[in-house]
Amino acid sequence: MMSNALLDQLPIATIRGRARIADRGQGDLGPDVAALHAAGWLNACLPVRHGGMGWSCEPAGSAPAFDALRLAGRANLSLARLFEGHMNAVKLVYLYANDALKSEIAATVAGGSLLGVWGADVPDDPVTRSGGSEAVSLKGIKQFASGLNLVEQAVIAVRTDEGTELWLAPTDERERADPAAWTMGGMRATQSGRYDFTGITLDRTSRLGVPDIYFTEPYFEGGIWRYCAAHLGAAEGIYEAMRDSLMRANRAHDPHQQRRIAECAIALETMRLWISRAAREVEAEGAPAGKAALSLLARDVTETNCLLVMDRAERALGTVAYIEGSLIERSCRDLRLFLRQAAPDAKRAKAVAQLLESSTLVEGL
Repeated sequence: MMSNALLDQLPIATIRGRARIADRGQGDLGPDVAALHAAGWLNACLPVRHGGMGWSCEPAGSAPAFDALRLAGRANLSLARLFEGHMNAVKLVYLYANDALKSEIAATVAGGSLLGVWGADVPDDPVTRSGGSEAVSLKGIKQFASGLNLVEQAVIAVRTDEGTELWLAPTDERERADPAAWTMGGMRATQSGRYDFTGITLDRTSRLGVPDIYFTEPYFEGGIWRYCAAHLGAAEGIYEAMRDSLMRANRAHDPHQQRRIAECAIALETMRLWISRAAREVEAEGAPAGKAALSLLARDVTETNCLLVMDRAERALGTVAYIEGSLIERSCRDLRLFLRQAAPDAKRAKAVAQLLESSTLVEGL
């Protein structure tokens, strides 16, 4: 893969070099988001007919989208998280929005705007809406919202009596953002936190589709392949750092280290095969809902093998792997947190339910 010339345009080494600063809160991902725009990656997520490359929103774009997410994950998993959210938001707009909104988003993204998808509510103040036929007023707060002060518009899930609705809402008012609400040890550079939507008014044309359309398969759970690709990229970066460190220390030919290198290489290839298949088949024209099971199973494979890669890297390098702010320490810290998104046990149960219903091997999904 990685044959798309656009993939070579992102300055991976530069982004990786800035990652420690962003992780420590001494800088932000603004320059890296600008690099995504300059490389054409934000625009590439648009359909070809709107000037993009169809990354993840058209069948032919699934392979380069997979590789782009891997590359972003290698450079900085926090940036990959934001890019995956942008890719997801563009896809949702082009799946469910009206034609006018699609054209508006095409122009916005071409101008360099980063989009996001914010679904998680503050439990005691979920985002709801009220209003008439022309406009609605929002009330409530989103939490775990990634890209505060970077994401300019987000697709948000809004609770209603009819079901969960999707709306495209502005997210560019700094006084509504609360980054202090993010107290996690990992994914610090994502600039995550809470965003208060209370009092924001939206035109009815900003709604995407009908209630509960968000949960349509294979695009809801099926879209998990995207962040699995980012996880894979982070694991690849950890493996490369481990291998290079062992070679510099003249320890790569130790039989114990060779076993770890081989185990990591097998784990990475296992993930790549699973995730690339899920991407290809979920994003295929007319893919049936059952294909979502491939992404759910790929998520399980990804977690297992990412944990293996991190374990082997830490065992191979010993205390060196725990130097605060180093690529391996930061990447492992970020990846361990990101792997917990979201409800992995429930996702495995959904995949098993599909296997039981289909009465077939995974090959037949």
